[in-house]
Amino acid sequence: MIAFAAVAFARAPEEFDPNTVTPGVIGFVITFVIAAVVVLLALDMTRRVRRTRYRSEINEQLDAEERDAELRDAEQDGTERDIRPPDEAPPR
Repeated sequence: MIAFAAVAFARAPEEFDPNTVTPGVIGFVITFVIAAVVVLLALDMTRRVRRTRYRSEINEQLDAEERDAELRDAEQDGTERDIRPPDEAPPR
């Protein structure tokens, strides 16, 4: 008898309708908007990182051209100069 009562109690009618507990259209729309924002942020971040990398490469090229020009000028003048990148300069 106790086992029957336990089974009957476990199968009590549900207090909610499983169809009304779903997130519905509003939940789908919110999830879609969040996903779209994440994709747009990722695209923007990629664009900014690429732009920063290109700027640094161009700055390095300009610095190298400037050093080459100074070296050519020094060779034409017949003077010796120590023209090295800042990270290769000898310690003072």
